[in-house]
Amino acid sequence: MEVKVNSLKAWLLASRPKTLAAAVAPVMVGSSLAFHYGAFKLIPALACLFFAMLMQIAANLINDLFDYLKGTDGEDRKGPQRATAQGWITPSAMKKGICIVVASACLVGSTLIYYAGWQMILVGLLCAAFAYSYTSGPYPLSYHGLGDLAVVVFFGMVAVGFTCYVQWLDWSFFVLLTGVMTGLVINTLLVLNNYRDRDTDWKSGKMTLIVIFGEPFGRYFYLISGWLAAVCVFPYVSFESKYDFFYLPALSALLYSLLHFLTWLEMSAIREGECLNDLIGKTSRNMLVFAVMLSLSLCTSL
Repeated sequence: MEVKVNSLKAWLLASRPKTLAAAVAPVMVGSSLAFHYGAFKLIPALACLFFAMLMQIAANLINDLFDYLKGTDGEDRKGPQRATAQGWITPSAMKKGICIVVASACLVGSTLIYYAGWQMILVGLLCAAFAYSYTSGPYPLSYHGLGDLAVVVFFGMVAVGFTCYVQWLDWSFFVLLTGVMTGLVINTLLVLNNYRDRDTDWKSGKMTLIVIFGEPFGRYFYLISGWLAAVCVFPYVSFESKYDFFYLPALSALLYSLLHFLTWLEMSAIREGECLNDLIGKTSRNMLVFAVMLSLSLCTSL
């Protein structure tokens, strides 16, 4: 692939647009929760969406740079090509780009102070710290088997919970459980990436859970992560008395479980190599199906 250094195409590839589903899904679900409670507000919902997307791009750029600096992205990389490793973006330009994207995210996020108070500054700082510490810093989370937990917490509980909070100005166990479910689904994308990269991660010292526990664990970890989120739908409904009809949440869980299982069967058949990259789009599709169906369930159970 011919890409000019520091070109627009290079930055677009580095931002990894396919991963933006992981930013859109929790905001969609969190806003649907706010609608469920009769508190939906368009402007803070949009602010959360743009903040989440910018922070996702920032995290992608940070991962691109620091995995390159740590030597994780070598010539034997099986995942999508990384911009810094390929020479499409110089390290100095990447550092400047990261600063610009993070600053833009903070600017967008600052509008939420008007709706939810100054405590949103702390939330923004925590999100920025997560994006940085995932692959960099003195104790990078993804290199010490903590990446999956971090995704469930920040892409699930934090993203869903605070998207709802800036509109509803309240919190509940129902919101927390929704965040956990969403985080588990989003984490399937990370599990797929770590499963594909298990050999190169091991060589570079990146100790993901799949490197630690092995290939069979990784294969079933993918399946169980998605199914656990689907199973949570059933106690989830029992905690919310506003559900007059059970069929829509149950249908959501069934449809997602089927799509997730079919993708897992493909993953189990492929097992290794670049062909696993074909499942990134399907895993993102499954994620969005879950988020859309769950959002419909919330919006129609007033």
